[in-house]
Amino acid sequence: MSIYDTLNPEQKQAVFHDKGPLLILAGAGSGKTRVLTHRIAYLIEERQVNPWNILAITFTNKAAREMRERVDKLVGYGSEDIWVSTFHSTCVRILRRFIETLGYGRSFTIYDTDDQKTLMREVCKYLNIDTKRTNERAILSAISKAKDELIGPEEFARQAGGDYNQTRYAEAYTEYQKRLKASNALDFDDLIFKTVELFQTNAEALRYFQNRFRYIMVDEYQDTNTAQFHLIHLLASGVDEDGAKNFNLCVVGDDDQSIYKFRGANIHNILNFEKTFPSAKVIKLEQNYRSTKSILNTANEVICNNQGRKEKSLWTDNEEGEPVHFTQFETDFDEADGITSEIKRSVENGEANYSDFAILYRTNAQSRQFEEKLILKNIPYKIIGGTNFYSRKEIKDVLAYLKTIENGLDSIAVKRIINVPRRGIGLTTIDRVNDYALQNDISFYDALTRAEHIPGLQRSVTKIMSFVSLIEGLKSRINLETYSLKDLVDDILDATGYVRELEAEDTEESKDRIANIDELINKIVTYEETAEEEPTLSGFLEEIALVSDIDNLTEDSEYVVLMTLHSAKGLEFPYVYLCGMEEGVFPGYMSIMAENPLEEIEEERRLCYVGITRAMKRLSLSAAKQRMLRGETQYNRPSRFINEIPRYLLKMTLPTHRRGQMNRTVSTLDFDQPFTERSYKQPQISNKPYVLPKAKQFAGKQMGTLSYEVGDTVKHIKFGLGTVLDITMGGKDYEVTVEFPNYGVKKLLSTFANLIRID
Repeated sequence: MSIYDTLNPEQKQAVFHDKGPLLILAGAGSGKTRVLTHRIAYLIEERQVNPWNILAITFTNKAAREMRERVDKLVGYGSEDIWVSTFHSTCVRILRRFIETLGYGRSFTIYDTDDQKTLMREVCKYLNIDTKRTNERAILSAISKAKDELIGPEEFARQAGGDYNQTRYAEAYTEYQKRLKASNALDFDDLIFKTVELFQTNAEALRYFQNRFRYIMVDEYQDTNTAQFHLIHLLASGVDEDGAKNFNLCVVGDDDQSIYKFRGANIHNILNFEKTFPSAKVIKLEQNYRSTKSILNTANEVICNNQGRKEKSLWTDNEEGEPVHFTQFETDFDEADGITSEIKRSVENGEANYSDFAILYRTNAQSRQFEEKLILKNIPYKIIGGTNFYSRKEIKDVLAYLKTIENGLDSIAVKRIINVPRRGIGLTTIDRVNDYALQNDISFYDALTRAEHIPGLQRSVTKIMSFVSLIEGLKSRINLETYSLKDLVDDILDATGYVRELEAEDTEESKDRIANIDELINKIVTYEETAEEEPTLSGFLEEIALVSDIDNLTEDSEYVVLMTLHSAKGLEFPYVYLCGMEEGVFPGYMSIMAENPLEEIEEERRLCYVGITRAMKRLSLSAAKQRMLRGETQYNRPSRFINEIPRYLLKMTLPTHRRGQMNRTVSTLDFDQPFTERSYKQPQISNKPYVLPKAKQFAGKQMGTLSYEVGDTVKHIKFGLGTVLDITMGGKDYEVTVEFPNYGVKKLLSTFANLIRID
């Protein structure tokens, strides 16, 4: 039997398409990885494509590893020549070969978020930017967005015009890039930005990789930003033997799962694929292999309310399954208690294991109540998206030594460890060395080697030169054939006495830190044993720099997983709890009150769709009547997304409290009771049962009338007085355009704006 006989008709069609641009619209759980890997095998086996000529790109190391394993199994001999990696890893490999043409060294360092913040603090100090008024995170965010759009410092400054804040951002951007280059370092956005710059300025490099990658496949295409789009477009624009552009580009994605707009993802890359590539073939994968019919029907009913999407609908041959559960609790405290109690009962009754459960929420702040309840009930759990292993102090300290040895130009790394462990080198000394480095246009480490020539350092010269001698001695050993990376770390720990100091503390915290260092050594040994190419210090630093939180999820571990909906994308669990389904929480108040609420709400709805489709067997949705937010009790109605689910798909229950204990008798929520608009804050809890609203009827049926019209003066709780400029029907609500003297023109949804007409 052929390996292709296991594919469904649409999957086969996608696999057998071997020429020209191809868009595969792959719904959640539709087997897209299976299609990509089988397509690679088909190209090699049936179309005699050289494995060397195939590039497969995805977004996470976890997805790349899974794809690599499947490709190796299907293709066998020769599969090692196929590039299967993330966007960032692909760009690092390209830059390691050609980055010298951009004025960087091949041993460049990759700065993580903490490194970026440290560097930006130095930049702000140098430029006299008051970080109390202009947060360095805001500046880094603006720079990141600019790089996503391929806007460099000069163009950013031009676009700033006369705007004071933008001008200051531009100055910081320019100085930030200058210092990155001086440190021979790139941040994550630079990896894409500089690769595009390389291809746009170096025809030889572009031609080399166009000839190398004749067949390009991109997974999760809906998550690409503008820079990534240009990167792929440049690579795919090679010409064949006849001089014609081949565009053998296959992209796989689902516009309904585009949820990373805040990271720069541009949904129009996938929505406009056929406009960019007019000859593109489009194939829809709509058969789901993950979830029950009930879960999929729920997902379809929610997402169909979005207007900016390609038409498709998931279906499955799986069983009908139990209805989706919706429970409304009195408080967020009860919500956490009810869900964790249910998980414990299921495990104790032998119905499931802890690893079968995932608790998903909109924001990280919602995890606290669940953590407290899980600890109280002795339920093992893990938060995905917490403190990254490589962000812990002791790990960053050891890595800073490794970075300094590999790339002495990395000033951030050198400054981190110059007094770790303590050597008696104070901040005044560091500032004088830093000033000398800036005045002489040299790196901080080079300035250290000239310490005896720096005024005012007489007392510190011996200490500084001892540090320099340590680094130079370690550098001299790394080229020895018998000297491993583990040997290097052992020598660093021995020479610095780092572990001895922790042992002397003899506290639980110090023991944990030693255990973390031991785990880092385990990682180094594993890297040296499993590296695809010859293991190097540069390769190791590169690998850990590209690790994301989700890469640390071990699927067979026995614990309940807690994570945000954004982190859950790409994963699946038998039992999923989707919590905080309330207006003002999900969708969030910021989305509801945004300048373009319809667009923001559609992004939130896609996020809800992603959460729903993570569930395989059972999906439980929950809301709380009252929730503590920012220190105040909020009274929120259930999310509009709940109201978009037909009643026959939902099993709805309302647990009640008596004297602080859960009453096991539950009442069915009454959807047929009239719904009265409630504010987000109320002075007291009503004794009447809080009920969900009927679904509002639109599409030609009468909507509620507004108390104001175009030209009227209205009052908004946040923006104050304003004038109504326009009222239009937008989706399922009136969109009201109002001009506020102090806030400008805002587009608001009438249901949530609560505008009051002023006579």
